[in-house]
Amino acid sequence: MLLFFAEENTERLFYITDLLLRQLACVQTEITTDKEVFKSYAGPKINYSAERICVDEFNIKPHSLLFEEDIQQHAIECFNKNGLKFFFKNEGDDLGFDVLAASFYVVTRYEEYLPYEEDEYGRYPYTNSLAYKEDFLHLPLVNIWATDLKNALKQKFSSFKISDNDFRFIPTYDIDIAFSFRSKGFIRSIGGWVKNFFNGEWTLLKKRIEVKRGKKQDPYDCYEWLDGLHENLKLLPVYFFLVADRQTGFDKNISPANEELGKLIKRHAEKYFVGVHPSWKSNESENILKKEIETMGQLSGSRKIVISRQHYIKMKLPETYQRLINAGIELDFSMGYGSVNGFRASIASPFKWFDITKNELTGLTVYPFCFMDANSFYELKQTPEQAYNELRQLYSTVKKINGTFVTVWHNHFLGTDPQFIGWKEMYELFLREDLYWDFLEPA
Repeated sequence: MLLFFAEENTERLFYITDLLLRQLACVQTEITTDKEVFKSYAGPKINYSAERICVDEFNIKPHSLLFEEDIQQHAIECFNKNGLKFFFKNEGDDLGFDVLAASFYVVTRYEEYLPYEEDEYGRYPYTNSLAYKEDFLHLPLVNIWATDLKNALKQKFSSFKISDNDFRFIPTYDIDIAFSFRSKGFIRSIGGWVKNFFNGEWTLLKKRIEVKRGKKQDPYDCYEWLDGLHENLKLLPVYFFLVADRQTGFDKNISPANEELGKLIKRHAEKYFVGVHPSWKSNESENILKKEIETMGQLSGSRKIVISRQHYIKMKLPETYQRLINAGIELDFSMGYGSVNGFRASIASPFKWFDITKNELTGLTVYPFCFMDANSFYELKQTPEQAYNELRQLYSTVKKINGTFVTVWHNHFLGTDPQFIGWKEMYELFLREDLYWDFLEPA
C-alpha cells in the first residue's frame, strides 16, 4: 500500500487520487493528514505538500485547484517534456508538475463550466478546449501521466510491486434511423416517393419500391452482418436506439410505435447491452427523457435501461449529466466530440463523474469514446482510407496504455447505401486484420 499525505483531504483530492492512483496506476492508496503517521510509515509514500517531510518520500508540490470549492478561471501554461504536454509546472519536486490537479482539470471538463461560445448545435466547441489549442486532443494524457507516475514510483521504491490494467475494446452503435425505406409509415413513404419522382431519382425510387415489397434488403439494415462479426470475433457491443415520440428536426427516427422497430430492439436486448439515445428534444425536458427511457425499457422486454448516449452528442455540463442521473442512468457514453475525433476528457478509461458545481462524486460512470464515423465523414470529409488510418492510430494509442477503446458507428454507414461505399469494408478490415490479430499477441 502507498501512503499519501496532504495537509487537507478534500472531495476533489480524494476523487482524483482514487482515479489516478488506484484505477489507472493500480496502486492501493490511503490518505493521511497526520505528519507523524506519514513520517513513521516505512513503505512507499507520496507527500503532496509544498515542503518536504522526510528523505524517503516522493514529493509532488500541489496547485491550489484541489483545495478550492468554487469554479474560477485558471491561467494554464503548458510546457513540453519528452514530446508530451504538461501544465501546473513545479520546480524542485520529484515529478515536475502537479499531475493530480492537471488530471482533475481535464477529466472533470473544468473548462466547460467556464463561459464559452457554443457551436452551431449549442454544444461546447472542441476548438475552445485546451487539448485542441495545445495539440494533445489525440492523446489520453491522463493515462499517460498515470503511467509516468507509476514508473517514477517504481524507480523511487524499487521493491514496490505494481500490477497493470487490461486493454478493452467496446464497439458501440447509434441507431438513429433503423431503416432507410422500411417501417417509415404511409405519409413519410409517400413523401419519399414523391421527392424521388420529381427529382428524377429513378434508381432510388425503384430501390425504395423493391424494399417496400420485400424484394431487396433495406440499405440501412446491417444487423445480421454485425451479429456475424460480433459472434466470430467474440465482441460484446452496446447499441443505442433513438426512440423519440415525435420525428421532427434532428430526431428523424422510426416511430417507437412501429412493430418492426420494437422487434429489432427486443432482439438486440436479448443478446447485447442496449441503451437509450436521448433525443434532441429531451434536452428541453426531463419528462421527455424519462419517457424515452421508459419506452426503451418496454421495447427491450421490460428491462431496466441504465445506459445512454446523447443524440448528436448534445450535452452541457453539468445539466445533462444531472438530468441523466435523475432519470436513473448509471452509465453514459457521450464523452467525446460530435465534430472531431480524439479524447475530450484526455482519458481512455471509464471514470466516475465528479460534479464540480457541488464538489461531489456521483454514481454516474462515464465511458469516453475517441472515434465516430460521422465525425470522419461529415465533419472531417475523410475517405474510408483516411478514417481507417486515424482509427488505427487511436487504437494503437489506447492499447499502448492499456485503456478502454470505445468507437461509435451508425448502422447507415455499415449497410448498402451508395453514399457510404467503402465504410463497411473498412470497419470489417479493422476488426479482422488489425484488432483481432493484435488481440492474439501480448500487449
